[in-house]
Amino acid sequence: MPTGGSKQVRAARKRKKRMARVTHDLTDAQWAALKASWGGCAYCGAPDGSPQKDCVQAISRGGRYTLGNVVPACGSCNASKCNAEVTGWLRRKKLDERSFLVRHYEISAELTGRFVLDGPVDESAGEVEPV
Repeated sequence: MPTGGSKQVRAARKRKKRMARVTHDLTDAQWAALKASWGGCAYCGAPDGSPQKDCVQAISRGGRYTLGNVVPACGSCNASKCNAEVTGWLRRKKLDERSFLVRHYEISAELTGRFVLDGPVDESAGEVEPV
């Protein structure tokens, strides 16, 4: 059983403090749209029934859970990337950096436009409220 001073416990405390210092505004509707737009892992393209939210710019490097910074990732890619800088990690893994960056830009622009134009989302009803 981990003690109060174990590495795991200390790392969990540090993560909790980092998460509390920043504002995360990714809604459930935005996450669903991201998963649908990517159609699988944003990095390797693997179809994954339960993708994980991965911050392109890691929280430890100043990122947040926002529409423009989150992509769906398979468990393998998410664990491998950890808090690495995305372009360097893509190169090391011999994944197509340019394709990822272009697609990330296109999807982010399309979804940002959609959610800004649609107005705030009432997630409890699953419908968009006009502004």
